[in-house]
Amino acid sequence: MAASVFCCFSWCRDGGAGHIPLKEMPAVHLDTQRMGTDVVIVKNGRRICGTGGCLANAPLHQNKSYFEFKIQSTGETFTILVGFVVSSTISLVSLIYRGIWGIGVATQKANLNQIPLGRDVHSLVMRNDGALYYNNEEKNRLPANNLPQEGDVVGITYDHVELNVYLNGKNMHCPASGIRGTVYPVVYVDDSAILDSQFSEFYHTPPPGFEKILFEQQIF
Repeated sequence: MAASVFCCFSWCRDGGAGHIPLKEMPAVHLDTQRMGTDVVIVKNGRRICGTGGCLANAPLHQNKSYFEFKIQSTGETFTILVGFVVSSTISLVSLIYRGIWGIGVATQKANLNQIPLGRDVHSLVMRNDGALYYNNEEKNRLPANNLPQEGDVVGITYDHVELNVYLNGKNMHCPASGIRGTVYPVVYVDDSAILDSQFSEFYHTPPPGFEKILFEQQIF
């Protein structure tokens, strides 16, 4: 945990320009009142590190919402060499494991201390291995050759029926659904993974009909 926090703060010294919200509008950001006990939120509510999950401070009231997360660090990476014997032939396979993270939507009832999310009816997320989970069931999966890597931008669209994933602006065509009720953007990390939220001034243009998250008073 200490190493994760140190890494998180060291990344904060990357010299990146901050985003100044318009004064007449409330800003959407990661909510320090709705996060796991071992989560660290920095950069004015944009960056998450530590261990656990965090909701954004704005629910998805509008019909079609879009938001992004940039994978700043995939965290700790280690390789396990596995050997097995088939017909008297010894084969070795390398299994590569990276930091844990996930992005999606969740209700306020989601347990942000228990990761990965997607274990119950309170969260629908894409996990770092490209699988989309809801209620402990894999609903869809990204193509094996299109898994998010360090430096990539993951976009999420949600229309109260389907959640869709975009990788660096490209539609992955792997919709997932099932969650009901009022939901919020959610993100979780572990094993030194670091992600940055982007709720405005996006890296990529939202798909047609989708826009940044609006507070309820802005919609009406």
